[in-house]
Amino acid sequence: MMLENYKLLGRSGLRVSPISLGTMTFGSDWGWGADSVEARRIFDLYVDRGGNFIDTSVNYTNGAAERFLGEFVGDKRERLVLATKFTMAREPGNPNSGGNHRLNMMRSVEQSLRQLGTDRIDLFYLHGWDMTTQPDEVMRALDDLVRSGKVLYVGICNTPAWRIAEMQTFADMRGWSPFVALQIEYSLVERTVEHELMPMAASLGLGVLPWSPLGGGMLTGKYSRADVQDSREAAVSPSRKGVIASSGHLNERAIQIAHEVRTVAQEMGSTPSRVALAWTLANPTVVSPIMGARTVAQAEENLGALDVALSPEQLDRLNRVSGPDPIFPARFVDRPLVQQLIFGGACVARRL
Repeated sequence: MMLENYKLLGRSGLRVSPISLGTMTFGSDWGWGADSVEARRIFDLYVDRGGNFIDTSVNYTNGAAERFLGEFVGDKRERLVLATKFTMAREPGNPNSGGNHRLNMMRSVEQSLRQLGTDRIDLFYLHGWDMTTQPDEVMRALDDLVRSGKVLYVGICNTPAWRIAEMQTFADMRGWSPFVALQIEYSLVERTVEHELMPMAASLGLGVLPWSPLGGGMLTGKYSRADVQDSREAAVSPSRKGVIASSGHLNERAIQIAHEVRTVAQEMGSTPSRVALAWTLANPTVVSPIMGARTVAQAEENLGALDVALSPEQLDRLNRVSGPDPIFPARFVDRPLVQQLIFGGACVARRL
């Protein structure tokens, strides 16, 4: 597979690369990102290989990520699909500088357009559900942006499945722009999204774009049981290890999963990073995992996942070691007794 083997994004006709370039690592404002020179090299590597899908956010590295992209894109603008996000606060102490409401949405769009140096945002995400704004306010405001031409497509991240389904229904009933993309954390160490979010995405026509497909670095194999820790810090850690600890992934179970990834990689003559990314690519609901790299070497490493073909036996081993526990109602409905009561012992084909 190559970056030029494009996929359709959800229910849209937009063509995007099978791996996206994430830019949360562009800029050193948070203590661990790439400076402008290294970020430019990563960008050039991705685009020169045929990649066209760039992911950023208005608040990444305090705006540096978007500003870097604005400098890098230049005359390549019409070849690229630029995706950015709003929600996160950008002015401490100002409650309206964050959230999903119309005021923050409009201000964020204008700030992103300035920082990116562009006249439009190709894909605009709600970054995370704020638990306060009414869903019809969000969908109407997003539709206004699409009608204005400042935004072409809309997506959503980090929001409960039932809420997304409600908002998608609003859009369909009222003729507003629907979501075409769902960005969620998904990796071998975070598979709980398989319970509700991924089936919902498949049913409603949202292309899934996993963020942190390497579990924040857990699946690269560089951590051991001696590193296990948890962090409840609210501030962004100045170290990558601190970021992983704050995510809750620096735990015993993740170390066990990473060990199996490393074993599979050794069998294939590959690397843990490539195997972990290849596992996400094997899911038919996934359109384009988001690659985050701080160096050109890391970017090269991640792009190599496109050449990895896991066998059914290897996929089964990785699935077994990482499988999430079932939740209600699936835990109840899938029991043999309940299946007998539902189907009366008959064999019935199921819809996905």
